[in-house]
Formats: sequence, C-alpha cells, structure tokens
Amino acid sequence: MSQNKTTAVTMDDFLSGIWRENPVFVMLLGMCPVLAVTNSVINALAMGLATTFVLLGSSAIISLLRHWIPKEVRIATYIVIIATFVTIIDYAIQAISLELYNALGAFIQLIVANCIILGRAEAHASRQPLLKTLTNGLGMGIGFTIALLALGSVRELLGNGSLLGHDIFGAHFEPWVVMILPPGGFFVLGAWLLLFNYIREVKKQKRLAESRAASGTTARALV
Repeated sequence: MSQNKTTAVTMDDFLSGIWRENPVFVMLLGMCPVLAVTNSVINALAMGLATTFVLLGSSAIISLLRHWIPKEVRIATYIVIIATFVTIIDYAIQAISLELYNALGAFIQLIVANCIILGRAEAHASRQPLLKTLTNGLGMGIGFTIALLALGSVRELLGNGSLLGHDIFGAHFEPWVVMILPPGGFFVLGAWLLLFNYIREVKKQKRLAESRAASGTTARALV
C-alpha cells in the first residue's frame, strides 16, 4: 500500500514546479538562459519550450531505463541522453527559423548543462516511474517557461516598447535600452524575485496569524 502511495501521480507533482519549486524564482536554477535570452518574448518562449522538450524526453528515457543504467556511469549516461534530445531540438529550431536560431546562439547547445534537466534526471527520473516523471517534468518545464516569459515580456516592453514585435507605447516612447542589455536581465530578475518573496512572506504571516488565532480559541475553550 505504501508503494502505491509513492508511485501514485498527484496534482502536487505537476504544480510544485510551477509555483512552490519553480526552478527560477525559487530554486534559482538555469540562470544563464534566464539572463541571456529573455530580451524578447519570442526568444524566451522558444528557449522555454526547447528546455521543456529536452526535459520531458530525457526524463522519460531515463525513467524507463533506470533499472538498467549502472550507478557508476549514470551521470555520463544521463548527459548522453540529454545531449541526444538537445541535438534534435537544435536542428528543429534551425530548420524552423534561422533568425531565431541565431538569436538563441550557443544557449541551445548549453541546455545539455542546464542544472534543471540534470537535477531532474538524478533526483527524480532515475527514481520514479514514467507517468510520475513526466508529470513532474511537465510542471518544471512550464514553470521554467513562465519564468522566462515573465522576464522576457518586461524586458521587451520596457526595452523596445513592444510585445511579440507589436508596438505598444507608440512612437513617442523612449525605450529603456538597458533592459535589453545583460544588466537589464539582473534588474528584472531581482524585481520578480522581490515580488515572489513578498507574496510568500505575506502568505506565511497569514498562516501564522491564523494558527495563533486557532490556538487562542482552543485555549479559551479549554478554560
């Protein structure tokens, strides 16, 4: 019965990567692409989807082969599997849009070394059945993509005055050029981290206040 509980797929497996264990806003993983390619929404979305594809594909293979991969060579095996899916998405993006491929640059190939994917392989895919692995991986991929879009939308909006290439503020808007430069990534990431930490702290204080109120009510009832 305990085994069924361990392998059962729950909504928390999916949602944890989107909010509670968001790879960018909570775990601070994959910072290279987060800061480097989020100067536009298109770049952010493409990198997020590419990473999600590699994460799901590699996690599925690793989960299926987890009982046959020797522990002594597991990391090397994971990297080979991840690199296979990175090669697939690398050629796919190049075929779909050469302009997008050039904009993302070497960061497509660097997905191989992304801590999110290797961390999921080691901590989750190598220990869980396929469905549970895919559910968790999809949540992590969506959480990573949402984080990239959060940064990309702000940087493109303030840096170019546009979203998805469509002008938003009109011809009189003076772009904040720093936002599409590398320092802009740090500024926007810091602002989002501040917002998420504030939200978590407010929720924490609210739960603490409710707990104290419940304890007080119970104490008065006993008296």
